[in-house]
Amino acid sequence: MIKMIFALRRLPHLSREEFQKYWREKHGPLAQKNLPILRCKRYIQNHTLQTDFDELLQMTRGFTVEPFDGIVELWWDSIQDIEEAYGSPEGAEAQNELLEDERKFIDLERSPMWFTEEIGFI
Repeated sequence: MIKMIFALRRLPHLSREEFQKYWREKHGPLAQKNLPILRCKRYIQNHTLQTDFDELLQMTRGFTVEPFDGIVELWWDSIQDIEEAYGSPEGAEAQNELLEDERKFIDLERSPMWFTEEIGFI
């Protein structure tokens, strides 16, 4: 299983609540429409929470990275599926539609993404 992880930070003019609402209510349905064209098997939005433990986690781990507003996980069966889907005219159109919408709420320059190979132990 191939997974793409996309760690999201919101545009500066959006509150966390505005960002997460747009992501859930506007972008989520758009993704649901387009991801089958891209041969994506699963799409999960992980909305970060603000908790009383946030500061403790930062202190005990010693990290100073600016927090993310959410993480997206997308699953494919293979790299070949990704290449073929994104290489098709329909796939390119779907990807462009998603990217144009992402520009409305995601600070793309501060939101890294990468591919992983999922290895389960349970």
